[in-house]
Amino acid sequence: MKNKFLFLSSLSVLCVPSFAAAEPVLELEGRRELFVDRHLIAAMRGTQLVPHPPRDEGQVLRFDLPWEGEFCGYCTILREGDRFRAYYRGKSAATADGSGEVLCVAESKDGRAWSKPRLGLVEVAGTRENNVLLQAAGFAHNFSPLLDTNPAANPAEKYKALAGTAATGLAAFVSADGLRWTKLQEAPVISKEAVLATGPYVNMFDSQNVAFWSEVEQRYVAFFRVTPKGMRRIARAESADFRHWTHITLMEYRDADGAPAPLEHLYTNQTHPYFRAPHLYLSIAARFMPGRRVLSDEQAEAIHVHPKYFKDTSDAVLMTTRGGNFYDRTFLGAFIRPGIGAQNWVSRTTYPALNVVQTGPAEMSVYVNQDYAQPTAHLRRYSLRLDGFASLHAPYEGGEMITKPLTFQGARLLLNFATSAAGGLLVEVQEENGQPIPGFTLGESIETIGNEIERAVLWKKGGDVSSLADRPVRLRFVLKDADLFSFRFAEPAANAARPAAK
Repeated sequence: MKNKFLFLSSLSVLCVPSFAAAEPVLELEGRRELFVDRHLIAAMRGTQLVPHPPRDEGQVLRFDLPWEGEFCGYCTILREGDRFRAYYRGKSAATADGSGEVLCVAESKDGRAWSKPRLGLVEVAGTRENNVLLQAAGFAHNFSPLLDTNPAANPAEKYKALAGTAATGLAAFVSADGLRWTKLQEAPVISKEAVLATGPYVNMFDSQNVAFWSEVEQRYVAFFRVTPKGMRRIARAESADFRHWTHITLMEYRDADGAPAPLEHLYTNQTHPYFRAPHLYLSIAARFMPGRRVLSDEQAEAIHVHPKYFKDTSDAVLMTTRGGNFYDRTFLGAFIRPGIGAQNWVSRTTYPALNVVQTGPAEMSVYVNQDYAQPTAHLRRYSLRLDGFASLHAPYEGGEMITKPLTFQGARLLLNFATSAAGGLLVEVQEENGQPIPGFTLGESIETIGNEIERAVLWKKGGDVSSLADRPVRLRFVLKDADLFSFRFAEPAANAARPAAK
């Protein structure tokens, strides 16, 4: 058949696994699923999950105002409609945590060009002509805001934040406009005593402590740093109202095979729901390597880095969680490596900001603090294709993947994919026991070729899969020189029209 791969005949006679009918069925409904973990995968042959590191798009924001400086950090990016805001700590000297710190904001219309508004809210260095929102000892250190998507949220508390250290506990702040902030209550909402009741921690909260409304869990969840036995780790808590937090749990880590992953210092966790699939929580965390020195004294002096901040190094790793007390560390290597040049190999640099945001029709961005403790300290933008954190990849020789049994709702199967000119992708829908379903077999699949964020899968009889909705099925993806980033089931769309058969 001309519309089939040259390698299809050999793949179609591979020994397909025999599946047990009693295997748990995943309920996808119309959710988008990404290939950042093995949650959906029952079997692979000739394929693998591969990460796609972001592309460096360059510097976007210098921390160059007198109240900002080389120790700016703990940045959060919020997008609301066409407005972007970056919140970050301003700090110009290597003083103790909580000393000489302010909360700053920058704004953008596209996520690329940023400016610093003159707000007139707080007097700093003898002027109100600045971009400072808050000057509060201990709380400006790691103030981490969120845009509350809880449908029942009070409009006066549309923006919320956690901030504080072990000395203060984690306090909650609220705002109607994201600029004027007040404490929700005087007492901390997560106290040091409450955390210590769950484990023997050396320290806690001394990092960026993040929270959000979980659409899938229907509650607020928070992720904050604790330090058991000298290792920087992450704990999780839950709340119905942002005031009372319970179920404080130490997070564990598992590798691609489900085994315990190596414990490494995670300085920040930056856990947040992915905006195109909010049931999936992403973490682009700062991995800290204490004592792993790269620079000589002479190199450090040449870039004018503070002498306390060049005897360690760090990078960023990608983790995911779907609720509960486990992160999936499917990819143990760095997701964002330090850049070229000595300035990128100092302590506490390459620290990702909180939240990935869409910055173009097919693009999203993650922002990274770089050149820490140096006069050139700044925020940098990195870009990815939508859903493009990782993919199911097959080389030129080809490969396949079969999912666990699943149910769905919708009439079309939509793929985010990329192939070479010689490559392509076929899809088969199977019964729960692995038997191909007539009309949706590999032999009836129309080859998918190209590079698109969303295209409907077609078979000889068309692309309508509504007859299979709410019925346990498996999907078999057969690929050659191709990457599959995500898929979802949805109702018919304009791009579902059938192309001419080859």
